[in-house]
Amino acid sequence: MNRITQKLSPSLEDYLEAVYRISLNGKIPRVKDISALLKVKTPSVVAALKALERRGMVVHEKYGYIELTRRGEKEAERIYKTHMVLKQFFEKVLGVDSSIAEEDACTIEHYLNQDTFDRLVKFLEFIETCPNQTPFWLKSFHHYVEEGERPPGCGKRNGNKKEQ
Repeated sequence: MNRITQKLSPSLEDYLEAVYRISLNGKIPRVKDISALLKVKTPSVVAALKALERRGMVVHEKYGYIELTRRGEKEAERIYKTHMVLKQFFEKVLGVDSSIAEEDACTIEHYLNQDTFDRLVKFLEFIETCPNQTPFWLKSFHHYVEEGERPPGCGKRNGNKKEQ
């Protein structure tokens, strides 16, 4: 089988991630499940699965179950992990509503450079483990977002001078 090795489009990445997400829940993915999850029509799912199959990412028999290949699972896991890290950053650090964080993570996951992703993971690990509580600057940021003003002890910067 001739495999196409070019980078997947954001749309195909979404389909691949959908297969992965469904299988994480212990279900065997089917076209109707992907259609429901992505809110697309079944012919779109079938066309995407054919494209993924040509790239060696999935195995799909007509009207049958869908399985990720080893290569497909590796790529789907990468996409899913990126999605979840972005969502966590948007929710926990920026305080974005969960549904908006989900939507934004789904959009950005396709374009994030690996180096940026690695730094983001390290940043989240750092703020979650050192110190063992929410850092002052993060609490201050959340206060600023919610109240529209800096909390006491968090002065404005004017050049290198700090105003009180």
